[in-house]
Amino acid sequence: MFKLIPTNENIESVKGFYCDGINAGLKKDGLDLGFIYSDTICDVSAVFTQNRFQAAPLKHFQKHNITKSNFLLVNSKNANAMTGKKGIDDIEEILEFTKEQFPSIVNPIMSSTGVIGEYLPKEKIKSSINKFNLNSKNSLNFAKSIMTTDSFEKMISFKVILQDKAFNIAAVAKGAGMINPSLATMLCFIVTDAAIPKKDMDELLQKNVKTTFNAISVDGDRSTNDTVMLFSNHLSGAYDKEAFDFALNKVMHNLALKIVKDAEGGKKLAGFEITGAKNDNEAKKVALALANSLLVKTALFGEDPNWGRIASTIGASGVECSEDRLKISFEDIVVFNCGEIFFTKDIELKAHNIMKKDEFTIRCDLGIADGRFKAYGCDLGYEYVKINAEYRT
Repeated sequence: MFKLIPTNENIESVKGFYCDGINAGLKKDGLDLGFIYSDTICDVSAVFTQNRFQAAPLKHFQKHNITKSNFLLVNSKNANAMTGKKGIDDIEEILEFTKEQFPSIVNPIMSSTGVIGEYLPKEKIKSSINKFNLNSKNSLNFAKSIMTTDSFEKMISFKVILQDKAFNIAAVAKGAGMINPSLATMLCFIVTDAAIPKKDMDELLQKNVKTTFNAISVDGDRSTNDTVMLFSNHLSGAYDKEAFDFALNKVMHNLALKIVKDAEGGKKLAGFEITGAKNDNEAKKVALALANSLLVKTALFGEDPNWGRIASTIGASGVECSEDRLKISFEDIVVFNCGEIFFTKDIELKAHNIMKKDEFTIRCDLGIADGRFKAYGCDLGYEYVKINAEYRT
């Protein structure tokens, strides 16, 4: 048995971890360079974007096959993507300089987010490294320093109490646009003092990313820098696989939904719950098709229960389905059931009232077998176009 207790300290609550964020002049205003540091060496696991044009920080991490580290450096405003060998060389130079300033740092890692296709302002970054205090514990500053178009910080932490011991887990994420299943322009850094074996870190991170960060969509675009990292320094001496799996899922699911809620200009968080599919993979295919559909997203924006768009998207998804078996509901309001239309004026009004909520679920039962999956998406409106039309300015 175990118990999960939310905490307010975030990274500060995890033994041996420190963090902060500063202004290095990359942005006109605000924090833009942050770090996470552990006073002991950590095991590290990571999952990256499936975009073939991976950014330089991802290539650097994989080039050195990093499995242990105690320092993470993150900059915003500049993605260091599509920058070739120079992008990797710039990271090497920055991290070597960082180690010179702080000899306790081992195998440092760098992550970046921002505009694609510009070289890092490495001299600005290097000249700011000495502003860091590795004894700082300021999760809020770190969270702010990695934001781009985010409208709020995304943090969460738990204490996990076992029978005779306890461990802590905390995470900070950023992301609001270019969000698509298989990760997106989102970063998530998870730290724990659990005494978790490295093989379990790899296994559980891969497992839980499938139903969290890989089950959300804002705009169907998949970026070059998407990263989820898990650091463990083992300092609590406590571990239980079932408890850690549960806590990790809670952390990742919470932050994934915060990213969708912060969708650029988005106001609606919609769950697309698919049941009755031939298998789980086909259910996932339908759920993600609905979460990515521009027609469905604009219907969400207009609070229009246009179930025909939902049916059309299901039929176009390529899975086994039949209108004679299909059931579509807005929450518990059935609008279509096995070939019969229930969309009266009264039902339409009830469905419309559901769509006026900030959060709701659209349920689709394919009636084929037992496959199921739930994805999450948002509406798409005028503000998204405005933000992304002016992103570089």
